[in-house]
Amino acid sequence: MKEILYDWGGANIWLFHAINNVRSEYLDKFMLLGTELGEHALFPLYLGLVALIALSTVVKNPAPYQAVRWMSVITVFCIAYWLDGLLIGTLKPLFDFPRPPLALPPDALHIIGVAEYHHSLPSGHASFAMLCVASLWPVFNRYARVAGVCFVLWVGISRISLGAHFPADVMAGFLSSLVVVLLVYVAIDATVRRLKS
Repeated sequence: MKEILYDWGGANIWLFHAINNVRSEYLDKFMLLGTELGEHALFPLYLGLVALIALSTVVKNPAPYQAVRWMSVITVFCIAYWLDGLLIGTLKPLFDFPRPPLALPPDALHIIGVAEYHHSLPSGHASFAMLCVASLWPVFNRYARVAGVCFVLWVGISRISLGAHFPADVMAGFLSSLVVVLLVYVAIDATVRRLKS
């Protein structure tokens, strides 16, 4: 089962090398920045920025639906962040998959930053990037959605480029937080409908 779901018939390792072997000083700095922006510790900062944007939007357009829409998005962002943290904190030690520095020979990869060896699946950085964008998706316009997709891909690819995760770890991070956000949206929608009836 692992050979299909995680190894992808060898494509997981092949894709890791295809991304990790592309090196330059500026690319490494760009990837380090992507990883830094995907840190869970930035949640309070991102939440503050979202709150300021929400306030600015509601002041410019005080229609009742605007305030409700932004409150819904902020609520989903907060609840999903908490649930996603619990999920990632459970899955990482449960699976305890080795990270690239432990799974591959030392001369077969490039590591930028501090090497980590355990708890590879799922990628917490990739998960957090997806959580941010998926939570805010309903209030994004077309340009913000394109920027959001680029941000998610940047953070995910940075984890592979820096030698911290395999592509399967990144995909698992994307999928786990996307599911969490969708479930929170469904639960909030169901609660609002129940309260209205």
